[in-house]
Amino acid sequence: MKAHWLPSLGVSIAVMVALAAGLTRAQGEEKHAVSAEQYQRWKTELSNWGRWGKEDQIGALNLITPAKRRQAAALVKEGVSVSLASDTDTVKAIDNPSPYEVTMQGIGSDRIAINYHGIAHTHLDSLAHINEQGVFYNGYKPEADAVAKDRHSKNSIHNVKNGVFTRGILIDIPRLKGVPYLEPGTPIYVEDLEAWEKQAGVKVSAGDALFVRTGVWARRKAVGPWLRGRAEGGQSAGLHPSVLPWLKARDIALLGSDHPQYVAPGTPGAPRGAVHDFALIYLGVHLFDNCDLEALAQAAASRKRWEFLLSAAPLPIPGGTGSPLNPIATF
Repeated sequence: MKAHWLPSLGVSIAVMVALAAGLTRAQGEEKHAVSAEQYQRWKTELSNWGRWGKEDQIGALNLITPAKRRQAAALVKEGVSVSLASDTDTVKAIDNPSPYEVTMQGIGSDRIAINYHGIAHTHLDSLAHINEQGVFYNGYKPEADAVAKDRHSKNSIHNVKNGVFTRGILIDIPRLKGVPYLEPGTPIYVEDLEAWEKQAGVKVSAGDALFVRTGVWARRKAVGPWLRGRAEGGQSAGLHPSVLPWLKARDIALLGSDHPQYVAPGTPGAPRGAVHDFALIYLGVHLFDNCDLEALAQAAASRKRWEFLLSAAPLPIPGGTGSPLNPIATF
């Protein structure tokens, strides 16, 4: 007698696992819920506006002091460097609607064009990238026509012309949870960040560049591209809005991830992309978006060292909203 019920049993188990995961996620969301009123209060309570003066344009980069740079330099023990950038991707896909355009002009020259903002390409967001009702970090409120004509007069990526040189910290959430990557839609809470600190023996401190790995590139390699980010139906693992007070308390200088930081779909009470937008507008934290953290995760794990010298140099574009770049971790 053939066991025709076995496939049905497999489907039933899969459904039960999915339902259990959904229940766990719903319970986590209830525990960490952020109300609209609370999120609104945070815009005042957590804001760095005016902290470094009313004319400040670099925000939390002020936390990278000469002493912090010396501390970071002292982390170099082997002189081994690892790139945190994804390769330039010229193939259009559901998660890469604007691929790099690389055109050869003869055999010794090429032309490169890119719309780097979004969820595909490694880049650094400046404090002129995201606004709320026309207002950017530290109250900068330009006229749209003026920006269209002459670009931004404040908060641009040109302020980072001298580069970033500080202590980098990797928080590897898939490794913490014993999985190769997080499934889309998985939120990361403060408890996860602090559990990793305890396990790894590191603590995020003022002036650090914090990188949070979700395993986007490992999952993409395993199952192919999928719709991520703010788009309707987009799903991504990422930081839950409830981590915002923790990020402010730790006084990070920069925040990076293998996605634009936020969990998608969004959560009730906070706008879609809340962590990304709040960090830029109110904390004044520049963001490394879409880093490929797989090589870094392997290098760190093999050394059992989760801190490193982080260096990065964006293109010095006057009035620019950001820049593609290749961040480097050195052990």
